[in-house]
This record gives sequence, structure tokens and C-alpha cells, in this order.
Amino acid sequence: MAADKDNTANISLIVDFRPRLRKLIEIEFVLDHLNFLDNDNKDLIRTKARKESNLKAVDLLIDTIIRIRPLPKGWFREFVDALSAGGCKHAATYVEDSPPCPALEAENDNCVRLIELLSPSLLGMKTTDVCWDCFSKGILTMEDREIILAECQNRGNMGGARELLRRIVRFPPGWFSTFLKALQVTEHKDLYKELTGESPGDNLIDEPGVLMAVNEAPGNVDPMVEEGPVEAVGKSFLPGQETLDSSVTSMHLDEPSEADSEIAGCIAPAAESPPKAVIVLRDYQMDVARPALEGKNIIICLPTGSGKTRVAVYITKEHLDSRRKEGRPGKVVVLVNKVPLVEQHYSTEFWKFLKNKYKVERVSGDSQLKISFTDIVQKNDIVICTAQLLENYLERAHSGDDDGIKLSDLSLIVIDECHHTQKGGVYNHIMIRYLKQKHKNAKLKKEQKDTVAIPQILGLTASPGVGGAKKIDKAEEHILRICANLDAYKIMTGNLGENKKEPHKRIATAEERKEDPFGDVLKGVMNAIHIHAELNPTCDLGTQNYEQWVVQKEQNAAKEENQKVRVCAEHLRQYNEALYLGKTIRMWDAFSFLDKYFDEELKKKVAPEDEEAIIKTDTERFLFTLFKDSKVKLQELAKLPQYENNSLAKLRTKILHEFTSREKARGIIFTKTRRSAIALAQWVQENSKFEEVGVKACHVIGGGGQSVVKPMTAAEQRDVLNKFQNAEINLLIATTVAEEGLDIAACNFVIRYELVTNEIAMIQARGRGRAEDSSYTLVAGEGSGVAERESVNEYREKMMSKAIDKVKKLDQEEYEKRIKEFQIQAIMEERVRTTKKKQKGMKKESPSKVKFSCRSCNKPVCSGEDVEIIENMHRVNVTPQFKELFIQRENTSLVKRLLDYETNGFIACKDCGQRWGSMMLYRGIECPCLHVKNFLVTYDEKRKNVNKWSELGIQLPAFDYAEHARSVAESSEDEESM
Repeated sequence: MAADKDNTANISLIVDFRPRLRKLIEIEFVLDHLNFLDNDNKDLIRTKARKESNLKAVDLLIDTIIRIRPLPKGWFREFVDALSAGGCKHAATYVEDSPPCPALEAENDNCVRLIELLSPSLLGMKTTDVCWDCFSKGILTMEDREIILAECQNRGNMGGARELLRRIVRFPPGWFSTFLKALQVTEHKDLYKELTGESPGDNLIDEPGVLMAVNEAPGNVDPMVEEGPVEAVGKSFLPGQETLDSSVTSMHLDEPSEADSEIAGCIAPAAESPPKAVIVLRDYQMDVARPALEGKNIIICLPTGSGKTRVAVYITKEHLDSRRKEGRPGKVVVLVNKVPLVEQHYSTEFWKFLKNKYKVERVSGDSQLKISFTDIVQKNDIVICTAQLLENYLERAHSGDDDGIKLSDLSLIVIDECHHTQKGGVYNHIMIRYLKQKHKNAKLKKEQKDTVAIPQILGLTASPGVGGAKKIDKAEEHILRICANLDAYKIMTGNLGENKKEPHKRIATAEERKEDPFGDVLKGVMNAIHIHAELNPTCDLGTQNYEQWVVQKEQNAAKEENQKVRVCAEHLRQYNEALYLGKTIRMWDAFSFLDKYFDEELKKKVAPEDEEAIIKTDTERFLFTLFKDSKVKLQELAKLPQYENNSLAKLRTKILHEFTSREKARGIIFTKTRRSAIALAQWVQENSKFEEVGVKACHVIGGGGQSVVKPMTAAEQRDVLNKFQNAEINLLIATTVAEEGLDIAACNFVIRYELVTNEIAMIQARGRGRAEDSSYTLVAGEGSGVAERESVNEYREKMMSKAIDKVKKLDQEEYEKRIKEFQIQAIMEERVRTTKKKQKGMKKESPSKVKFSCRSCNKPVCSGEDVEIIENMHRVNVTPQFKELFIQRENTSLVKRLLDYETNGFIACKDCGQRWGSMMLYRGIECPCLHVKNFLVTYDEKRKNVNKWSELGIQLPAFDYAEHARSVAESSEDEESM
């Protein structure tokens, strides 16, 4: 009976302290020392830990102990000893009914919460050094030490750091002060200061387990916490623990929640302003930032995912802080080259960290501005925007417009992806203005005149590339030119050490298809067209060279008004595209592409109601019949899996391997075209094998309108990337839009599918594999040349690293001399370009010398005199005569609305159905907008193929809105009177 009473009392203790035990017991090690449990129960508990979590396994252990009847003699002592032997001494004190006093317990809870809160920073510690010191000080067992060191070996420094933090918090009160001493000994002064608010040696810790003196804690917060069940809090950073509310799961806190006010102590003062996000730089980040903190212009060159933007945020903060202390105004503009990056840099970096102290705003060309960009810059401390927007307003100021912006209005410009500051790009236009002013200032200084303020420059890049160089000296020159264009004092690279994550690289080569009946049918159709049009191709069908050849034939035929060859060349180009698609994606996708093309072409030949029928030529009838006769055969072959390309089979194998060999796979596939990205996503979604292993795929493509495939809006891109971030999607299939800049969640595999561009793109794509133990695979068809070009890129990458090292080792005087030479050369080249542009503008001919005819049927359309320009962008023809020549069709994919105009359809030739442009509604007036590439241009009696309006040397008159509005109003009145 006495034994039963003891058992009841002991079980009651375990149940009472269950919330604590759930957090403090490491199931794997305790089970090894529990002999009163049979092997079946142990196996069940271990399986629960492996498949679900340590917490669930502890619950099962406690439930099993409660359920066992009768309990063997001495079981309780064995349980206590097992806890101690398994490294869970703190749990043992609770089971023995010897918990710490409430004050010490509360303080220990604070310490655990602080470790969780600051774990993102602590993960950067030198884990091996800290592990050995903690072991020597007795807050890690030998088993702990071996597991942590093994984790470092297998999953990298951060994986080991997570394991270390998870284990030390299970020790009895006093572990925190010992951990701080370990940080001090291993020279982690920054982490020590972040945890205590003071530098090492300030002796804040008086008693074991006491975090710091209350009146000396950061924010002077109350260290007491409300007593209550500890299990009532949410998820922790440390695996297997549930101690923090889900609203407090990062050091980057945004807004306070109701739960925050109850979690006082080390986390946040109750009923005060929102907690400020803390920026903590790793050693290598601080090293590269140092010259910028001294006010110098630099380029920071760090790999993708190593925190370049975080360094820029830190530099921005220090820059504004120092100017504020000096009583000088500070204004920072962060420039990006893609619209989605504006929102990304704003929400995830600059606003997140600096909103409490500075006014941060973002704006891009896609924004619906309520006030002018100039006002936004004036009213905010930090503005994130697209580079073109700033350039437009700099040009306004240069032209004397009061609504412009001057470089002197800014104190710091951050240039993201700064390797684009070359070859006449928008970054370079901005920096040429800077360089001109800098050299003017040097002249003014010599003349002892006042100089004009220019901003500090900070460039960010993962890879400056080699600019196509084949030799190291040319690569070095390329790096120096970028440094010159950015007026960089130095290019800074960091030694990431243990923080470096290099994915394992593989090349998967697919054998050529032995049989390709689908491709043979396409080639047969193409040869029939060659005979009909009397064409003799000089290269293999389905290649890039053939594409170039057929485009040239189409352009020549258009100039010669040879409609037979021109139309045949257009169709040959589509068949060639289908051949290429058949080599990279499913035959069915290639067939669907062709089928859709012919469907659209047939629609062009069908006139709207009340219009005359559109004429088909004999050649068009031949081409439509040729496809119709081949359609059934192509459709049948496209359904036969035995003839699919081997590259697709390699890709299937690789995806299945990644998702079956990893616990949580997350990857990106990069492909060449928008069409292939969409088709690959559909292929994955429709394949049941992928669904079985948990693949959830979606595509993300660019937002530009130059492609025939409908682009993605910035909102659509954000939606897909957010789903990828939240694991709703775990396989992203993307064009090169996702290679550079966009903040994509850490992936553990990256695949480039039949895609090789340059060394910069290779480095950017590979950098997307940021997770531990990630892989980078190139899937390439045999004989495609893709693998060979990848080897060239690898050589260029090594050459780039050597070139950067050579530049860094240059004597500063020699470096500055060479930089200055390149800057003077850039300024002179810009002057020559500007002069030529002015001369070209002065020589612009009268619009009457230009005639436009339909590219398809050669029908005369209008003269240059009939064309006007809206907002220096849209060329329109609103004459009554032109209105009689076209038909209007709806096109939902074309819909685009801005402040003053919208497009919701296209216009096409009334005779042949050739598209001419779009119908634009500009401030209530319908304006047919011409796309010059759809016309044959006759200039001084010579026919020309023109792709851009800027290629025409004519000065078009501005659209007179008032005059046309009056004309429209008068015609409306005339119709009403009738």
C-alpha cells in the first residue's frame, strides 16, 4: 500500500510538472537509460519523435508511464537518474520536487526567451569554439558536444548553432551566465553585447541565472513575468520547443500584439511603442561596410543570400544618424532595376528596420502617384524607387523644371545590382551626371569657388562579371570600369568562412532521341513550304541559326513586297519554334503552340459583323491547308510518351530524387522562355507521380510586354513568391526574372533546364540554393552545347575572382589614377553621344517624307504628317481617313489602365487582318495607337524595316488634346442634331 501511495504521489508530480518536462526532456537520450520500459513502447516513442516532434514524444512517454500497471519497483528513481544521465538535469529537479524558487524560475524563463528572440543573430556564432567552451564549463554533456559537432559537419555552422542553443536551455538555472562567459572567451563581443546590453567586462551578471540588473537592461524593462502555464505559449526558434507566442518569433518585430504585453521582461516593455528591430551584422558584413561608414563610396560584392541588402540598411541608418548628429539633412535613395524589387526592399528590409526612426517610402513607374515624386523625396528620409524614375526627375531638373530633383538634394544613393552600371544603362546615365559634377567640383575647388554637394554612393552586387573578357587583363579592366562608373574608393569582398554556402554542383546530360516522328512531320511541312516559296535554307531546321535566317528572309520579302515569301517565312518561324519546344518540353505543348497560332491567324481572316470579308491569298490558303492536313498526325504523335525528349525524362528523375531524398524539399527550375516555364509547370501539375511525392509547382515569369506570352503583373509575381515563402508552393519554375534580385525563400535545390547565359546569371541562379546541403544541377541535352557553355562560365567566374583580387591589391594611388582615366573617358564618350543626338535632332526630316503601308498586304496606310505623339511615348493617328482603313477587335490580354489612358483592344488591317497596333482611350478620346514594327516604312522612296519609332529620324508633332476634344464634341453635337 505504501508503495502504491508513493507511485501515486510520484505520478502526480510528473503530471503537475508536465508543461515544464515537455520542454526540458530530450527524448532520444533519456530513453536509452529507461530499463523499466519495454522495447515496443520505446520504439513507439522514438517513432513519434522522428515523425512528429520531441514534444509529442515526451507526451507519449508520460502517458505510457501513467498507463503502466503495475509499475516495477524502483521505477521512479530510475526515471530521475535517466533524466540526469540523458543531459536533462533541470527536468530531474522538477521530478524530484525541487524546482527553483519562483523568482529564479521566472528569470530563467526570461533567459530562454531572450535566446529564442535573438537566435537569428546567435546562429552566426563560431559554433565549434563555443561548443567546446560550453562543454568545458559543464553546460553541455559529452553526447551534446558530439551531436553538435556532427551537426556542424553535416549541416554547416548554423545547423550546429541551432542544436547548441536547443540543448543549453535545458540545463538548470545558471546556464545563461556560463553561456555569456563562453561567448566572451570565444571573442563574440557583438553577441555578448546584444544579449546583455553592455560590453564584456561590465559585470552585469551577479547571480547564476540572473540576466542583468533591472535598471541597466536595454529599454529599462520589468524583468518579472506573469505566472501561469508555460505551455500556453506558441512556437520557438529552437526546434522541439514551444515557449514563445507566434507573434514574437523573430528579432525583427513589427507591431505589438496583445500577447506582447503579457510577455514582458527581456522581450518588450508593455504598453509602450512598438519594439525596434535590431540590425546585427556578422563579422564579414561589418568588414565590407567599414569604408562606407567612414563616408567613402564603395561596391559591396557578396554572394546571393549573404546579406548585402541588410548591410545597406545598416549603412543607411548609420549615415542618417551621423548627419542628424551633425545637424545636416540626410536623404537616401535606394535604386533598383526591377519594379518588384521596390516593394521587396521596402517591406522586408528598409521599412522593417528603420520605420521607428525615419520616414521610409517606396515608388515605381507602376505606382499611381497621388503626389509628385519630388514631393515624396522631400517628405521622406529614405525612398526606394526604380532607377528610371529618378533619372526622369534628374532630367527634369537639368531642363529647368521646378518639379525636378538634383543630385545635391540627396546625401546617399544605394544602387542595387550595380554591375548594370555600364553600356548606357539607366544606372550609368545617373552616374554620368554624378561624375560630371564631381569633375566640375574639382575645377571649382581649384578656382576657390563653392562646390556643389554630391551624394555618397553605395553599390551592391553578387557578381560584376567579366564583360565577355577572355583574358585576365581585360577582366580586370572590366572590374575597374564598373568601379570608375560608381566612383568607388574600393570594391569590398568578404570572407564568409563558415557562413559560406556552396551548393553541390552536378551536370545531368540527356542522350539524343533515337526517333523523333513528331519532329519529322514538322520538318516535312517546313520543306513543303520551302518548295512552295522557292527557299533554300543554309542551316539545320530547329536551330537558332535557322531562326536568324528565316527572320532575314521575312524582312527582305517585306521590303520587296513579295507577300508569298514574307507569309511563308512567318509560318516557317512558328514551325521552327515548335521544333525547339519539342526538344525541351512535351510534344503536346509544341503542338498546342502551333494549334493556337493557326487559330489566331484564322480569326484575323474573319471580319467583324457588318464588315466586308477579309481576303485570303493563295499562299495563305496553301499554308492553312498544309497545317490542317498535318494536324491529326501531329496530335496523335504528341500523345505517345515513348517519343518524348530525354531532357524531360532527366528532369523528371531529378525532381523525384530531390523530393524523395529530402525531408522538406524546396527548389527552383530556371528555363529559357516564358512559354517553357508555363508548360513545365503544367507538366508537373498534371503528373500524378509528382503529386504522390508532394510536389506543388507554379511558374513565375517576367512583367515586360515584349513577349507574345502574356506577362505576369508585379502583384501576381508577389503572390506566387509569397506562396513559395509559406510553403504553399515548393517548386518554382521561372524564367531568368527570378535569377537576379528577387528575394526568394531559401532553396535546397536549383535546376537550370537547357539554359546557359553568362557567368553573372550562373552565379545568381546558383545563389538561390541558400539552404544547407543544397544542390545545383544543369540538365542539358547531348550535343546541345549547353554543358560546354557552362564550363566557359565556370572559367569566367574564376577569372572574375582573380580580377577582383588583382584590383584589390592595386596600390591606392595606381587604382585612383586608372579610375580617373576611365571616368574622363566615360564623360568624353557621353559628350560625343549627346552631340550626335543633338545633331540628329537638328537634322530630323519633315514627317511628310515618311509613308506607312501594311506589312502584310502593302496597302498604303498614312503619311508621317498624320501621326502625332502623346506624352513623348504613344504615336497615334486620329484622322477620319485612317479610321476607314482598320477594324477593331477585343483583346482581354491587352487591357492596361493608367491614370490618363487605357488600352482594351487592337486595330487590324481591314483587307488582310494584319495587326497595326492598339486602341487607346486617352482622357476620353479614342486614339488608334500605331506599332511601327507592323508597318513597312518608305523613307525618301526607300523601303525599311523599322522595329522602334526612335529609329526614324523625323520630328512628330505633339498631340493637341484641346483641339481634338473640341472636334469630338462638335461631331457628337452634329450626330445628335441628325
